[in-house]
Amino acid sequence: MTRLTGTETGTTRAVHGTVADGFEAVREAFAAFVAEEKPDYEGQLCAHVHGRRVVDLWVPGDGAGPDSLYGVYSSTKGAAHLVVALLVQEGTLELDRKVTYYWPEFAAEGKGALTLRELLAHRAGVIGTDSGFSPQELADDRQIAERLADQRPFWRPGTAFGYHGLVIGALTGEVVRRATGRTLQEVYEERVRVPYGLDFFLGLPAAHEPRFRTARPMAPTAEQRALLDSLPGGPHTLAAIAFNRHAAEPTNLELLPNDPLIRSKGPASVGGVASARGLAGLYAAAISEVGGKAPLLKEDTAAEFGQLHSVGYDVVARSHKSYGLGFQATADAWHPFLGAGAFGHSGAGGCQAFADPRSGLAYGYTRRRFAFPGGSAPENDHLAAAVHGAALATG
Repeated sequence: MTRLTGTETGTTRAVHGTVADGFEAVREAFAAFVAEEKPDYEGQLCAHVHGRRVVDLWVPGDGAGPDSLYGVYSSTKGAAHLVVALLVQEGTLELDRKVTYYWPEFAAEGKGALTLRELLAHRAGVIGTDSGFSPQELADDRQIAERLADQRPFWRPGTAFGYHGLVIGALTGEVVRRATGRTLQEVYEERVRVPYGLDFFLGLPAAHEPRFRTARPMAPTAEQRALLDSLPGGPHTLAAIAFNRHAAEPTNLELLPNDPLIRSKGPASVGGVASARGLAGLYAAAISEVGGKAPLLKEDTAAEFGQLHSVGYDVVARSHKSYGLGFQATADAWHPFLGAGAFGHSGAGGCQAFADPRSGLAYGYTRRRFAFPGGSAPENDHLAAAVHGAALATG
């Protein structure tokens, strides 16, 4: 590994960490990005290739380091649906069974024909409730699931797809609980996080709270603010319902990780807390041998969960989106240079995490300040391309 010091970046904001031989271009890309960022930028970048860590970089901000933890928003869905993939792989869950086989109450209001496969592909139509969730409900997957079981879907299930941003983990998590008698968070802790020592928590223990870095809100330029203000919207649109903006206490997505109840309960859609090492480590364990342990997912399982299932016009986002099963289809959704079947999940604050089984690449990126315009931060385009190029070049 090549050690990087702040003076080598040529910037006043030191980039710390190491890169393996052949990955120097990643260090240079990260340093170039940091040089153009706001003075308070704080973030982490980590990558593995075939289970070996090859990039481990960070910009510390005011005292942060490689072990600091950040709210990772929807990147939480990757950890949640790795659990689902494991349960499908071993036969505990079956993708083409109706959700009601596991969860009979879900049949209310015309949802009885929906399969688990369709649910995972964001085709259920229950993106939220008519009146919204309280902050306490939003932190508790069991309460979310109970309310959604009785909710009339916002489109006929299976006929369209739209991002179930705040609830998909509660829906699939209830299926997991009914099938196993354990919460999704419990299965994840026992079968994934602890065995691999991952700094990626679905429910942050109090002992790790001092490592958490509070999320900072977006700081758009005047031009960016004007663009945000020009976007169409309303209190009762599908997007408003999906992101709980119509509730009596509307959700502030930018600062959601700062709610200690969200962090402690770890709702499986948005409540994860992780470092870049934790994000990359999750996907390395999914597709590669790590520490003498076989990959968590067999090739066929990884291929099925990364396969395109919902592609085209997302009726919630009102734009082109691509989903596999519980995961985003990362090559189509974000980074077209990746191999077919790449899967992962970005997070609203700007983080990104994915696996590219064809190159053996596992990638994780975190940042503290909510990025414009939300979703995978723009710098991921250059950073992921640099990592992927180096992975291919080094074999």
